[in-house]
Amino acid sequence: MEELRNIIEKFAASGWDLISIPAHAWLKGESNKDTLIASIKQADRECGSCGCELDPLYKRALVLLNK
Repeated sequence: MEELRNIIEKFAASGWDLISIPAHAWLKGESNKDTLIASIKQADRECGSCGCELDPLYKRALVLLNK
């Protein structure tokens, strides 16, 4: 769970509203897992192969959230 939390904290700090807002909400317990998963999937579709440090984290977060 610590790995997932670290990844979500990176999303929250990204400054990209698509992923940072749902990540902040999830970290505060104000969002459910399904909302977070949907935003991660969207971020992966839009930016998952741009080469930034977040690209592999989208896929890893989805694996961890679906355990």
